[in-house]
Amino acid sequence: MGSIYLIRHGQASFGAENYDVLSPIGFQQSAALGDYLDQLGIRFDRCIAGELSRQRDTASATVQRMRAGQPSKELPVEIDAAFNEFLADEVIRAHMDDLLAVEPEALQIFRNAADHRAEFQRLFRYVIQRWVSGEHEKKGLQSWQSFVDQVQAGLRRVLTSGGTKDNIAIFTSGGTITALLQLVIGVPPIKAFELNWQIVNTSVSRLKFRNQDVALASFNSHVHLDLLKNPELITYR
Repeated sequence: MGSIYLIRHGQASFGAENYDVLSPIGFQQSAALGDYLDQLGIRFDRCIAGELSRQRDTASATVQRMRAGQPSKELPVEIDAAFNEFLADEVIRAHMDDLLAVEPEALQIFRNAADHRAEFQRLFRYVIQRWVSGEHEKKGLQSWQSFVDQVQAGLRRVLTSGGTKDNIAIFTSGGTITALLQLVIGVPPIKAFELNWQIVNTSVSRLKFRNQDVALASFNSHVHLDLLKNPELITYR
């Protein structure tokens, strides 16, 4: 059987003007993952990332550490937009009027998210529940089902082109991993997002595959961070 390693990007710049930039901690997390995989003797036959900077930079930083002892064996990072994250800002904006009707301070909280992390998470969870339910569709906004279909198309391409015993890394984001969990284990989207909130930056979830058959082998492993015994490296955004 082959393996697909679903790797969430390192910590991005939560609360900054441009979220899509790895923070210094994000680079530390990526380096720790690369060192750990290298120590385990894991080698990837293919490495895929979404288009986003935080996904590509996590892939590059991780793979560089994995090949530190074998610099001649450079593994290119393939780009597939199917593994991009959903557009959270657009989802929030589309549901903002409805949210303000029940949470008058919502706009202020979202604008100052870094200073209101707990409140941000509570309101974001509320918005996501509305979005994935399919009962509050907004004109011009990609639906959750459309996003899942996008991710599924990417997975099919990987399975179709993958060798029977390939180790394939996909550097992606929490929402994309959530969509894949929904597809692979068949849980409703709301339940899948309950898992989403637990996904640690640079954690590894492993899928096993044979042809088009896929099974979940492990979820949200972040041993590479635990071993460093630094709680600041365990992050969720």
